Amino acid sequence: MLVSDFDFDLPERLIAQEPAARRELSRLLIIDRAAGEFTDSTFTQLPDRLLPGDVLVLNNTRVFPARLIGRRLRTTLRGDTVLGGRVEIFLVRQIEPLVWEALVHPGRALLPGAKVEISRGKLTAEIVEWRELGRRIVRFEATDDFEQLVDRIGRTPLPRYIKRSEEDRLDAERYQTVFARRRGAVAAPTAGLHFTEELLDRIRARGVEVVEITLHVGYGTFQPVRVERVEDHSVSEESYTISDEAAEVINRSINEGRRIVAVGTTSTRALESAALLTSQHLKEHEGVIEEAGKSPVSLVERGRGRLNDLILAGTAMTDLFIYPGFGFRVVQGLVTNFHLPRSSLLMLVSAFAGRELILAAYRHAVRNEYRFYSYGDAMLIL
Repeated sequence: MLVSDFDFDLPERLIAQEPAARRELSRLLIIDRAAGEFTDSTFTQLPDRLLPGDVLVLNNTRVFPARLIGRRLRTTLRGDTVLGGRVEIFLVRQIEPLVWEALVHPGRALLPGAKVEISRGKLTAEIVEWRELGRRIVRFEATDDFEQLVDRIGRTPLPRYIKRSEEDRLDAERYQTVFARRRGAVAAPTAGLHFTEELLDRIRARGVEVVEITLHVGYGTFQPVRVERVEDHSVSEESYTISDEAAEVINRSINEGRRIVAVGTTSTRALESAALLTSQHLKEHEGVIEEAGKSPVSLVERGRGRLNDLILAGTAMTDLFIYPGFGFRVVQGLVTNFHLPRSSLLMLVSAFAGRELILAAYRHAVRNEYRFYSYGDAMLIL
């Protein structure tokens, strides 16, 4: 399967640079997979498209301001320390306290040992090591609690296609879902940006159960697919957590034949990763059970679940790459934004609804001037 099979034409004017005036005022393209039909709607109508008994799964990760702006520290021939050029450090993944994997610009100019001053010395960063794909290992020194400092002086890590000449404080609010609770993402789960507390109340009043899980969106969400064949692509690992309470609701709903509607590709990857992990866990122990003559019930330990549970509570890492041919075990409905051409996220949505149907939906969205990408409009696929 070729990556070029997931290309489409998009006029630049349709790439949303600002959020809608109000979150719920985004447009909503509804896709009926069985009928192959599209319906133009608005996000305020989402509750009417859900059924009593459905389970709506939200990703409650919280974006932290991962972009740090500083100045290079140079030592003159006389031994004085002076400030040099502007440096941006994009925090990607914590390795240990005060040590991070990061993207640094300008990267090639900063060799191991180079130092950067941030916010007049509140933070100091030292380049420790170069790694592949432009990654750097950076060690920080902080005058105060590191996370609190980053929250005060860092900048919102917007995608590159959202153009900003300077920091816009509105982004700190709107590039964050209203249900963001668990700090750890460098990108927002953008399908969730359309929800308000009032809209969620309407959804609950309709008899829909709303549960939260967590997948901390990593920098990999910004990375393009650089291979020619889809099967040769891989995605970076991300951490996800499913609580005991969320697993209980999801499993009960699956066992009762109720519909699971994921909000976003991140919730989808977490749910399907958890189901795959359960399946793998059972397969790995089949031989042990058979040899020992034990009941499979013995595998359900530490209160993590029942025998017929598809989702086990807990925290794990996932590098699951979903593309056409993937067999979905959990998700039966999907709320999602419009994604980049040739992206892994477009491939996931195509796996769920079919490539031809999705590309036809994108062409419909372009003709009808829907707004695209993170601050754009949404799709509901059922």
